[in-house]
Amino acid sequence: MNVVVLSCNHHHAGLEVREKLAFASEQQLALAYEQWQQRHPESELVVLSTCNRVEIYAASDEASAELSTQQLTEFISAFHGLPPDEFTSSVLYHHGEAAVEHLFEVVCSLDSMVLGEPQIVQQVKEAYRIAQENSSCGLLTNTLFQQALAVSAKVRTNTRLSEGRVSIASVAVGDFGRSIFNRFDNKVVLVIGAGEMAEETLRYLKDEGVQRIVVVNRNRLRADALAEQFGGASDDFDNLETRLSEADVIVSTTGATETLISYDQFFKMRQTSDRKPVFILDLGAPRDFDPTISQIDDNVLLFDIDRLKETCEANRQLRVSEVEHAKKIIRQQTDQFMHEVYHRATGPVIQRLREQWSNVSRSELDLLCRREPNLTESQRASIEKTIHRIVNKLLHPPLETLKDEAKAGTPHGLLDAIRHLFHLGE
Repeated sequence: MNVVVLSCNHHHAGLEVREKLAFASEQQLALAYEQWQQRHPESELVVLSTCNRVEIYAASDEASAELSTQQLTEFISAFHGLPPDEFTSSVLYHHGEAAVEHLFEVVCSLDSMVLGEPQIVQQVKEAYRIAQENSSCGLLTNTLFQQALAVSAKVRTNTRLSEGRVSIASVAVGDFGRSIFNRFDNKVVLVIGAGEMAEETLRYLKDEGVQRIVVVNRNRLRADALAEQFGGASDDFDNLETRLSEADVIVSTTGATETLISYDQFFKMRQTSDRKPVFILDLGAPRDFDPTISQIDDNVLLFDIDRLKETCEANRQLRVSEVEHAKKIIRQQTDQFMHEVYHRATGPVIQRLREQWSNVSRSELDLLCRREPNLTESQRASIEKTIHRIVNKLLHPPLETLKDEAKAGTPHGLLDAIRHLFHLGE
């Protein structure tokens, strides 16, 4: 077995390089598979291209189609029209067993920006599906990617790697928001600010079923754009106090240098409201809301970014502590995969070699018995055992060498040499 991986991910390459190497659509991937098959018709290919990584998995089970890192580099360079010196310093290559282990770590999200994030499994499934639809998979890649997905499920089941949200927005909505409201589809959400944090938080709130959204921002055009993206409304910043009194959930992400809402302002607003529960996510740094606002009454539930960060970090540490457990599972599964591939590749050769030597020893034993007709059954059995031990001892060194060589990939050269030396044929 020969597997080579070209890996360009967020760990060792910037966004600019990853964008240059990315495959942006299924049409582009289809063209890539077509061109690869024209160049290397006896090999297999799976391309994994996401916003955080571009990885090319090439595999061959044929001695005549040995793959090299240079072939992958030349293919990427030709396909994207990119000189190799513009990306080779930003990619890593893995071979054989290391390539298998790398894929297992990727699909288990040990190699992701966020440990345990679940999206990568779907991304790998999708990459594998597209490769299959383009007839780019074979026995090796089918076995490899199916096993990778099985390893992912095993790690997910046997570790706590994916437990605990680790982004501020997901913790805010999933952990704190869910502890206050059983449902969000009947809540009014007010978003103050229109930056990335506001957008991410709205995305999680939308997933929870939020339908009524109002965005307020000093720049009304940005408020309009964010509101339109999530099917909400926008309003002028001058109407903020009115909107505060109507909201069930308030998300503030302005990043203003001074406190946006004082205790007195919010106290006054609460006097004219029905004092219903209000969930405030103050994601500003420094704070947008005076922290003493939470003391106005028991239904004012204020969470600032520091408290959210503490929960994020605790969840992150929980995941980190599970990494070694996950790596142990991946190591075991990699060994098992290589063992199975080794047996598939070398099994027929070993079987033919054993059969050949057994036939020779049986033939010689029969000849000896014809020459020595007075041998007893006990003597014949003793001689047969001795011959059997001799055969096993003579076979042991080449078979152990074959086994050792196979750990990093199918030892085509050694297999061919054994076939040639012992006239085993195909």
